[in-house]
Amino acid sequence: MTLASGRSHIAIPGPSVIPDAVLQAMHRPAPDIYDADLLAMVQGMIPDLKQVAQTDQHVAIYISNGHGAWEASLANTVAPGETVLVPTCGRFGHGWAEVARGLGIKVDILEHGRQTPIDPDRVRAALLADSAQAIKAILAVHVDTSSSVRSDIMALRRVLEETGHPALLMADCVASLGCDAFRMDAWGADVTVSACQKGLMTPPGLGLVFFNERAAEVQRAMPAVSNYWNWQPRAHPELFYQYFGGTAPTHHLYGLRAALDMMKAEGMEAIWSRHARLARAIWAAVEHWGQDGPMRLNIADPAHRSHAVTALSLGKGQGDRLRAWCRDEAGVTLGIGLGVEDPEDPTASGYFRIGHMGHVNAHMILGLLGVIEAGLGALDIPHRAGGVAAAASSLSAR
Repeated sequence: MTLASGRSHIAIPGPSVIPDAVLQAMHRPAPDIYDADLLAMVQGMIPDLKQVAQTDQHVAIYISNGHGAWEASLANTVAPGETVLVPTCGRFGHGWAEVARGLGIKVDILEHGRQTPIDPDRVRAALLADSAQAIKAILAVHVDTSSSVRSDIMALRRVLEETGHPALLMADCVASLGCDAFRMDAWGADVTVSACQKGLMTPPGLGLVFFNERAAEVQRAMPAVSNYWNWQPRAHPELFYQYFGGTAPTHHLYGLRAALDMMKAEGMEAIWSRHARLARAIWAAVEHWGQDGPMRLNIADPAHRSHAVTALSLGKGQGDRLRAWCRDEAGVTLGIGLGVEDPEDPTASGYFRIGHMGHVNAHMILGLLGVIEAGLGALDIPHRAGGVAAAASSLSAR
């Protein structure tokens, strides 16, 4: 007998919990893709998507995941043989770099490990060393989902301005958009890459690329851009099908429309504040448990922690044991430790992650923390009891 029967809770860092309103919006027959109402709905979504990214610029929608949005961002701005600078602090900077290499782009990696954010001084040094200004773009992950580190995008813009380097600043906001505060225009990102399955609370399938006029000018000077990845007709369509390079992903659009309605009603400042408070509650619980046990937050400095995902260490093998107990005995699915596998024993991970992005509230967070504390006790993993109480105290404080 287990206690897992009933509605389960998925606490992985994406895909996130899908609201009932989104599921209900998608549960309908296929529509007429030439219907005027569908066109009007999509046209109405564009300003709402821009509001989420805090931009007055352009957005292109792709039928893809975040990896597709990575490729779209590069296909429009960097030609084969040109160079990008990728400061990495987890798995996903390396992933974006691999996509670039696949397009014939040269990649310079600035490795930061897994526990520190992007260092603007190291980026400054790399730009100053690039006397020929060969670097076409900086590919910076705002929140790396594997390490849960959050980097300062605006600091990178300041470095570009101080050095006078013409490289584009591209920000990966797949994990952070709609969770952590992000202001594309105010922070100076030229291109922002995201997807719908995390803070936007919609099933995986839509990639988003926001771009400003500076990036558009670079795109117009490209020797060639493939028809499918070309962002110009998607951002400025003359016909409805051009939004998507073909048939519209109708049911994803219905779901995203419902999600955007929810976000618009709550407001971006309130959304960012909710995620910040819930994240602090999780950190309070983990820090309390860790006083008498091995549990540790991956990112030591709270200023560099994501408000959407938290990566933790628990000792070799213990992370997988705890995840299995929470899933099988209590119906809570925690995220795997990503990018930290032991090559000699891939089943022995001591890491796991908690996703707290999108459609989450206080009772969901307190519930999953309660399950984690029960699992620590059931598995005799050393910890200081009372982590849930510490989280509750954090939430009650103003």
